[in-house]
Amino acid sequence: MHIIKPNIFKHFIPELFPKNLVNYIVGFVEFILGLGLYFTSTVKYASLGIFILLVLLLPIHIWDANKKRPAIGSKKLAIIRIPLQFLLMYGIYFVYIH
Repeated sequence: MHIIKPNIFKHFIPELFPKNLVNYIVGFVEFILGLGLYFTSTVKYASLGIFILLVLLLPIHIWDANKKRPAIGSKKLAIIRIPLQFLLMYGIYFVYIH
């Protein structure tokens, strides 16, 4: 979706970053890491990469939850997304160890 509909993500990216560039880079990284999950030889690396990406993007979700009008839509969704991020971290960690 980062490539197909980049405007969806522009409000998640802080103003100090070049929005299009960051959006495409994150989309490309997500795609490559997701693809890596399909091959047994790269599952460990891909899951570790996804875990690191989730950690790196966590401050963006916290920043969004603290905005007056969160990019995700409502304050409630923005707040729910933070513990969901930790659940995703646990899930990908589980993939990594198995």
